[in-house]
Amino acid sequence: MKTADNSATPMVRIRGLHKAFGEHVVLKSIDFDVQPQQVVVVIGPSGSGKSTFLRCCNGLEQPQGGSVEICGRMLVKDGRMLPDQELDALREEVGMVFQGFNLFPHLSVLHNVSLGPRKLRGLSRVEADTEAQALLAKVGLAHKAHAMPASLSGGQKQRVAIARALAMKPKVMLFDEPTSALDPELVGEVLQVMKMLASEGMTMMVVTHEMDFAREVGDVVVVMDGGGIIEAGAPETIFTNPSQERTRSFLQAVLTRT
Repeated sequence: MKTADNSATPMVRIRGLHKAFGEHVVLKSIDFDVQPQQVVVVIGPSGSGKSTFLRCCNGLEQPQGGSVEICGRMLVKDGRMLPDQELDALREEVGMVFQGFNLFPHLSVLHNVSLGPRKLRGLSRVEADTEAQALLAKVGLAHKAHAMPASLSGGQKQRVAIARALAMKPKVMLFDEPTSALDPELVGEVLQVMKMLASEGMTMMVVTHEMDFAREVGDVVVVMDGGGIIEAGAPETIFTNPSQERTRSFLQAVLTRT
């Protein structure tokens, strides 16, 4: 586990984050920092606001109040988003992996990974393909470079999605329940890639129901309920001695589920 350097500028700084859909308040005045190279794992019951929280961190959802600062740049201030062109530039520094894989079905695995760098980073086809090959090797899929997405397993598709996000050379990676759409036997291969990224010092925010991953890889575990952070701390503290009864009841239900 990495110890936070509190003198460093946070990679993600969130203050007073508020989000509602109509009259339904989803996020209630959230304050939180993510330090460089930290792995922050966000857990909590369904409907607690976890995914919306993550989506506000790269501008996929616009909050009504508060601020979000990423890599030293203000993404949202007083509930107002950056202009589109600046927002797109900042998003290039924030990779995101979703529940669904969202691969282009008509493109090969290699071209799914190389398309972003060609279009957004200005790389040539040869440069982008060379980088994509290296990333596919990194996630254990070099042999699938010329396959089409339809021929892949769910775990393989998610590993391609991770490689595609990494191809933009992000400074922060966001994972929104990346294993929840996978068959149980495929979960491990995706988590292994995420563990490798964590060991290499990638700053990560991960929304997940995988408690073993949270305990083993997380530097900070954040527990959300009812649109707010009810507690946050080191995994050993959250899992063995949580301060909130709601955390205890949630963990008891999750950890005893068969």
